[in-house]
Amino acid sequence: MGSSVVDVDLRLGVVLVALTALAAVSGRLSGLGEGRSVLIAVGRATVQLAVVSALLLVVVGSLWLSAAFVLLMVSVATATAAGRATGRPLRSPGAIARLTATAVPVIGGAAPVVALVLASGTVPLRGEAVIPIAGILIGGAMTATSLAGRRLREELGQRRGEVEAALAVGLLPRDAVLLVGRPVAGTALVPPLDQTRTVGLVTLPGAFVGVLLGGGSPLEAGAAQLLVLVGLLAAEVLAVWAVTELVARGRVLPIPR
Repeated sequence: MGSSVVDVDLRLGVVLVALTALAAVSGRLSGLGEGRSVLIAVGRATVQLAVVSALLLVVVGSLWLSAAFVLLMVSVATATAAGRATGRPLRSPGAIARLTATAVPVIGGAAPVVALVLASGTVPLRGEAVIPIAGILIGGAMTATSLAGRRLREELGQRRGEVEAALAVGLLPRDAVLLVGRPVAGTALVPPLDQTRTVGLVTLPGAFVGVLLGGGSPLEAGAAQLLVLVGLLAAEVLAVWAVTELVARGRVLPIPR
C-alpha cells in the first residue's frame, strides 16, 4: 500500500471535473436550483485548499503561528454559522452583535474539548497535531450551530403563535421559546450520533484511514478515530446547548415579548 489515499496526477483532475459536472447538472435538472451553488462551492474549495496547503507548510513549524491559524478557522466558522443560523447577510445591521453571539457556541463547543485533549497529552502540543484536531472540532461546532440555529429560526417562525400563547399565560420569554424550540434543536445532533453509532460498520472515517496509512496499527487507528468521534460529539452537544440558550434569550434571533 502506498502512502497516499489518492494519486495526485492528471487522472485526479479529470475525476474532479467529472464529479463537479455530475453534481452541478444533477442540481440543475432535479429542480433543486443548486447547480450554480455547486460550481461556486467547488471553485472556492479548490482555491482555499491550495492556499491552505501552501500556508500550512509554513505555520505547522511554529506553535504561535499554528494558534493564529486556529483563530482564523474560528473566525471563518463563526461567520459561516452566523449567516446560516440567522438567515441574514453579514453586512446587514446588527452583524457585529450576531457574530459575537454566534462565536459563543462555536468556541464554547470546540475549546473545552481541544483543551482537554491537549492538557491530557493525548494529542502532542505541536502544530501538525493541533491544527487538524482543532479544525475537526471547530468544524463540528460550526455545523451544529448552523443546523440548530436554522431549525430554531424556522420553527419559531412557523410556531410564533404558540410562543405568544405561552407568554400570555405567564411564561418568561426564555421558557416560552425553549418550550417550542428545544425539541427541534436536538435534531442537529442526529448526524453526529448516527456517525458515532455506525462507525466501522458503515464507514471507516478519515482519522482511522490516516493513521493506518501513516504506519500505525489498526488498534492505534481505532483509538484515534474514537477520540475524534467522541470529541466531535461533545463539541456539538455543547454548541447546540449554547445556541439554543442564546436564541431563547434573544441574543441571536428576535423573539416575541
